[in-house]
Amino acid sequence: MTQAVTTLFNLMRFRSGPQDLPASRGLLLLLVVLYLAQGFLAGRVIDEADAGPRTVVAIAVQFAAIAALLNLRGLQARVPQTLAAMAGTGVLFGLLSLLVLSRIDPVNPQPNLALFYLGLFVWSLLVDGHIYRHALSIKLGGGVLIAVLIFAANFILLRMLFA
Repeated sequence: MTQAVTTLFNLMRFRSGPQDLPASRGLLLLLVVLYLAQGFLAGRVIDEADAGPRTVVAIAVQFAAIAALLNLRGLQARVPQTLAAMAGTGVLFGLLSLLVLSRIDPVNPQPNLALFYLGLFVWSLLVDGHIYRHALSIKLGGGVLIAVLIFAANFILLRMLFA
């Protein structure tokens, strides 16, 4: 387990790829459960009534998109490690986001906090792109483009379903 956590931190530092995670369905299941739980917790922190369904839809779209892309490229064997990498880094970024969200004071403007949150968002997209790059054997720019497109699709779908 320690190796998996180290690999996730290295993924966030662009020093490893999803292929460096153990190919374990148990690890994948654990990380997916933690990813879902973190999404539910975030909803409570920001007092969002429909956080549970939003979390499930967002993760399902993200996982379905990357699994479909891997299947289209004939890289089905990479699906478990890629999803584990997405879930694991998603948990870590989610925890960092919770830290930022818990410091928000709605009464006082906090431009530094907003800038930090924006940086966290961009970093998250770059890490997703890095994971997609390794999983799909493409360039980083292509991976980031896929990350942005999946984010945009998720954003539009969530707005349609929960507006």
